[in-house]
Amino acid sequence: MRAGRLGVGVLGAGRVGPVLGAALANAEHAVVGVTAVSDAGRDRAEAMLPGAPVLETPDLVERSELVILAVPDDQLADLVRGLADAGIWQPGQLVVHTSPDHGVGILAPAMAAGAIPLAIHPAMAFTGTSVDLVRLRDAYCAVTAPSPVLPIAQALVVEMGAEPFVVTEADRPAYADAVRAAVSFSTAIVDQSAGTLAGIGVEYPGRVLGALVRTAVDNALAAADGQATL
Repeated sequence: MRAGRLGVGVLGAGRVGPVLGAALANAEHAVVGVTAVSDAGRDRAEAMLPGAPVLETPDLVERSELVILAVPDDQLADLVRGLADAGIWQPGQLVVHTSPDHGVGILAPAMAAGAIPLAIHPAMAFTGTSVDLVRLRDAYCAVTAPSPVLPIAQALVVEMGAEPFVVTEADRPAYADAVRAAVSFSTAIVDQSAGTLAGIGVEYPGRVLGALVRTAVDNALAAADGQATL
């Protein structure tokens, strides 16, 4: 590993963690390991991070210079606190969580041990496959971090191929509401329309709606950007 590269540990083998690990590996960082508790997670880890060992959480954290916490939101606080209580966090270690809801406050127990807290949320819907690596190049990531280390979070996002934008600690809940609304409404509308088309005998409703939905969304996004500049 050349100078400036990090040993990356991916804690969580859901749809997000292995993709971000693979993106950092493509930027010549070294993935030192991943945690996985299910067969599906192990399969995903092997596909996205071939050769990376599956480790227990304490071993993974101890070996990593950068830890990606890609776990469900309701598990994040207890995980961070439990590792702090066990004395696992290390001074100078980068700790990144991927939750849209939280800034760096939830990482306070790791900060108290000397770790550097970063919150990075890619604003995209993940599949957990290599398709996401391509989509990540067109994605934006919300970053929240203490001012002195904000450039580190921004640089990591750029290395993953995405574009960083800053969301303050106080604004993270509003940001989370916005991205969840976009995903839930778009999914519900497509499901409703596809169901109606299927009901009248259209064989491939998703294909029929594809161009319509994409162009409608593109137009709406362009209008949103126009409003933001007024």
